[in-house]
Amino acid sequence: MKNPLLELFDLAPFSKIKSEHFLPAIKNAISIAKEEVNTLVKNPETPSFSNTIEKLEYSGELLDRVTSIFFNLNSAETNDEIQQIAQQASPLLSEFRNDIALNEDLFKKIEAVYNTKGKLDLSSEQTTLLEKRYKSFSRNGANLPTDKKEQLREIDKELSQLSLKFGENVLAETNRFEMLLTKESDLSGLPEGAKEAAKALAESKEKQGWMVTLDYPSYIPFMTYADNRELRKKLSLAFASKGFNNDEFDNQSTVLRIAQLRHDRAQVLGYSSHANYVLEERMAETPERVFSFLNEILDKAKPAAEREFKQLENFAKELDEIDKLQKWDGAYYSEKLKQKLFDLDDEKLKPYFKLENVIDGVFQVASNLFGLQFEETDQVDTYHEEVKTYNVTDNQGNFISVFYADFHPRSGKRNGAWMTSYKPQMKKDGNNVRPHISIVCNFTKPTPSKPSLLTFNEVTTLFHEFGHALHGMLADTTYPGLSGTSVYWDFVELPSQVLENWCYEKEALELFAKHYETGEVIPMELVQKIKESSTFMEGMATMRQLSFGLLDMSWHSQDPSNIKEVKAHEKKAFEGTSLYPDVKENCMSTSFSHIFQGGYSAGYYSYKWAEVLDADAFEYFKENGIFNTEVATKFKNHVLSQGGTENPMTLYKRFRGQEPKPEALLKRAGLIK
Repeated sequence: MKNPLLELFDLAPFSKIKSEHFLPAIKNAISIAKEEVNTLVKNPETPSFSNTIEKLEYSGELLDRVTSIFFNLNSAETNDEIQQIAQQASPLLSEFRNDIALNEDLFKKIEAVYNTKGKLDLSSEQTTLLEKRYKSFSRNGANLPTDKKEQLREIDKELSQLSLKFGENVLAETNRFEMLLTKESDLSGLPEGAKEAAKALAESKEKQGWMVTLDYPSYIPFMTYADNRELRKKLSLAFASKGFNNDEFDNQSTVLRIAQLRHDRAQVLGYSSHANYVLEERMAETPERVFSFLNEILDKAKPAAEREFKQLENFAKELDEIDKLQKWDGAYYSEKLKQKLFDLDDEKLKPYFKLENVIDGVFQVASNLFGLQFEETDQVDTYHEEVKTYNVTDNQGNFISVFYADFHPRSGKRNGAWMTSYKPQMKKDGNNVRPHISIVCNFTKPTPSKPSLLTFNEVTTLFHEFGHALHGMLADTTYPGLSGTSVYWDFVELPSQVLENWCYEKEALELFAKHYETGEVIPMELVQKIKESSTFMEGMATMRQLSFGLLDMSWHSQDPSNIKEVKAHEKKAFEGTSLYPDVKENCMSTSFSHIFQGGYSAGYYSYKWAEVLDADAFEYFKENGIFNTEVATKFKNHVLSQGGTENPMTLYKRFRGQEPKPEALLKRAGLIK
């Protein structure tokens, strides 16, 4: 069988790939990578930086390409067949990674180079790579006795399958819930666009009426605008009980098992907890420092959050005689109160945020700051007709990157938004190999009468993911393992979060916020209201974010063997941050994909951590002008292009001239004056 994944390719050959190509390609690529490592190990020459560290760094290139294509499809365009292949491929990949990490002869060579590093004339990037490689081996069991290595292999194999299973269950739960409404009165309060989308969704499933699902573009408008409290409750319970229904998609035992295996793994490696293991390679360094950071912000946010909650409760009581505010009331009454206080609602804003205009806007911002040009092309192969592709160049016409963008929900796509890469940037054989970067989102679809009009929240999401994409596109490092977003996890959100700030600035909004029918630029009073309302309910929003970070740490900073019930444990973790009454049917952990499927375990706090960095960084832009090219160039040269080549605080201080101050964040959030 001719396998397009095993032929020489630059762009991912999506249209040629069939599902049955993946497993043979992965197996073949593993064999090639193993052979490359064996050649390195058998080399009789004295181990050196070039014949050991560099050789290892450039090995497994085909495997990385094939698996990045495969796992990105498993997130963005999956089906039963791909999910089954993932279950077969994951243990093979886990086994391969362990074969490398636990290879004693390979580690001896790396150690030999590491022990002579003082005598080697290495650049700071080479020094970082050497230290990172040495640590990755020692941190993953290279020094362990054989029996412990075997234990580690078994743990990793099981973990790789469990995290896939977790994600499959969440997707299955999301896809199987459908709320079909046949009475128009049940849609009372919903904006016309949301009604139209619900009708189109029902029609696409060959049903009469209006359909609401758990996909964000369907779920969020209903929870925000629907007057029918019982239906909001029904939808909220379905959303918040994913993986918690004691059926074939239940994730409770999976969560307990993942937490236990992570703890066992940390113990085998000599760490007291999974969080201790993870945080050794983060800016935060220790669980104690994370707790202290989260609690410090909690102390500042909690009084504001409690005031806001009381205000919201009184407002709901006044408006609709609601005795007790429940979770399914939050978005609805917040929106009503926001409209009352600021005369601002998303429906007034959406006509100014046509998706195509916002895409042009984010490109224009990138052009003004970093001199980038984006040209749409139909010459790049894609995995779905909705995916848009662009060639990215600089002002001199030099090729920078290929950029893929996939914007709308589908049944094969998981919820949320993310950035990923199909090919990393690196310098090899005298060439600066440029990256292929992708963002995947779940935005409101166009309807027969309207284009895709984004909520303001979707606009900031697009800027956020595009910030990650810039980190990938502008990478300019020698080694792929240090390129782009290959940075400490609590530093990776800085480029994404800092870019969100432009969404609130008049100069940036004027570039793209134009009415989709009239072309009129967004009125300045609306811009003013966006700014004024940006800190609306910020205490509650901060507390919610902190609660997720604390829940994550509660799973990963202790021995979980005493945790018998997921819900009971979660309730205890939320004690200091909960405002709404607990709902017995709800459980967040069973669908908390960031920490049980994605890479955020013991790292969810990093969103808040990076907010401190981004607020401080944007303050610098504001002092000099938000399109100041001197500041932008410093950000590009010291942060975006440098990836993980040096300690992130060193890079940040080189850009900013000082360490970040939390005051900038607290001030921006309106939590201190």
